[in-house]
Amino acid sequence: MVGTTEGETARAGARGRAARWTAGEQILWRYRDNADPRRFHIARPVTVVQDTEDLLAVWMAPGTAVIKPVLADGTPVHREPLATRYTKARRTSRDQWFGTGVLKLAHPGDPWSVWLFWERNWHFKNWYVNLEEPRHRWSGGVDSQDHFLDICVYPDRHWEWRDEDEFAQAQRDGLMSDAQVAEVRSAGRAAIARIGAWGSPFADGWENWRPDPGWAVPRLPENWDRPADRLRPCGRKGTRGE
Repeated sequence: MVGTTEGETARAGARGRAARWTAGEQILWRYRDNADPRRFHIARPVTVVQDTEDLLAVWMAPGTAVIKPVLADGTPVHREPLATRYTKARRTSRDQWFGTGVLKLAHPGDPWSVWLFWERNWHFKNWYVNLEEPRHRWSGGVDSQDHFLDICVYPDRHWEWRDEDEFAQAQRDGLMSDAQVAEVRSAGRAAIARIGAWGSPFADGWENWRPDPGWAVPRLPENWDRPADRLRPCGRKGTRGE
């Protein structure tokens, strides 16, 4: 680095590696399109709950404005028959997250994130292991790519595979290579081992967590789909009424 000492360069690198978001900051959680990884087809503004070397925890509030994929005619993806679900033309659409909020937990490097769902009145429903590419951090959030296959974990600690039919169809439609399929299956087995051992985050009591009532619902930035190195952070700490 021209014009800086070795010590200054080292300190700058350390700051970059140690950069963490603080509780209450608003960031984007995005997923790239499986058919075209250059495009983002899911974007969700979230509020940071905790960000450490071991865990990123974020809250997606009810009513959050999100970006989701739909078919070219606006039909929701899940309503399209599985045989043509991944081959029909798509576009993105702005929507609102329905139902109760979602707490997302991700250990750095894990090829999955764990989502917590509640029913009304904070009755805990289940954990949801979303198998995905390990998240890439940037100044305004995290980016990943969904791997179709998921695991549902219930309060009595039993679990079950979810979306195996979509995982199989994605393979038939060429959205996943044989090598990727093997990696996802391996990730699933590792997640199941974590569940069987009742390791983190399942044993950490997150089902008893509640959001700060003063947190504002994050706004969706207009440039939500910009490349990570050009997109500004989508927000900072906020309170209701801002």
